[in-house]
Amino acid sequence: MTDYRVHPGEATEDQVTAAIEKFTSQIPSSVYLGAALASMAVSVAFKAQKKTDMALFIGQWAAPFLILGLYNKMVKQHGSDATTSPVLHASHE
Repeated sequence: MTDYRVHPGEATEDQVTAAIEKFTSQIPSSVYLGAALASMAVSVAFKAQKKTDMALFIGQWAAPFLILGLYNKMVKQHGSDATTSPVLHASHE
């Protein structure tokens, strides 16, 4: 049977992806979690005001924020084009 899996180092991301990941990797993961929790809180507030459509719209933002947080965490841990496991570097003081 043929193995169609992509192995580390076989495929690379473009420079646009690399630039976006370089920028977004500086954002703490807690920002994404906070955004998800905030969208749920705002959704509850709209629901309490009987603004159901707006509550549903804002409430649906939680899942994308959490997915973005997971992606951000994966990029920080593995990088998008990792060919080997990350090496810890000792700080030079």
